[in-house]
Amino acid sequence: MSMVEPHKRQMTMEPGEILRRTEAFVRERMSGEGTGHDWWHVHRVRRVALRLAGEEGADAYVVELAALLHDVADHKFHGGDAGAGPRAAREWLSGLGVDAEVTEHVATIIAELSFKGAGVATPMSSPEGRVVQDADRLDAIGAVGVGRAFAYGGSRGRPMHEPEAAPEMHDSFERYKSSTGPTINHFHEKLLLLRDRMNTPSARRMAEGRHRFMEQFLERFHAEWDGLD
Repeated sequence: MSMVEPHKRQMTMEPGEILRRTEAFVRERMSGEGTGHDWWHVHRVRRVALRLAGEEGADAYVVELAALLHDVADHKFHGGDAGAGPRAAREWLSGLGVDAEVTEHVATIIAELSFKGAGVATPMSSPEGRVVQDADRLDAIGAVGVGRAFAYGGSRGRPMHEPEAAPEMHDSFERYKSSTGPTINHFHEKLLLLRDRMNTPSARRMAEGRHRFMEQFLERFHAEWDGLD
């Protein structure tokens, strides 16, 4: 069933109205979600993505639409289906009468965006995609990233830490998707790798402090785990 009712479809809708309706749709769909992939995650990603777009000269309209829709059908919550997000974005934007080229650009960004494993490259094919990917990854690190990691791990029934379970550097998206390791391992398998995978100079600068915070957090975590502090 279409996510946009026929009587709401307007083929000449202005960009500002498209953004307003998209925000309302995403906010309603994702509010109250408890895994760290909620509306406020989207809000933060949009805000940072627009900041980066201004600094890097990317198309702000495409960036904002992609940031708003990037997690509306995340593969983690749709049976591992990596195509769910792009399909949902296409359906929503087409229903609003968004230009086909813009719609496809947004869907492509969402298809390319996700981290797929330590050994898997995830290049973005446009400046707008690079900006949105950076903003999404910045929200996965630092203090907010630490909170989100444990929220997601808890939602999946994963232990915080298993000292005998070594981190796994996944060499395929399938192995990464099927991982069930403890949350602390996720820092080594993904989060600590993101600083060096930022696309833009602006994001690399922002990532430095967030990366240092995670290193300090892990040092403190292990000291307390071992009863040393």
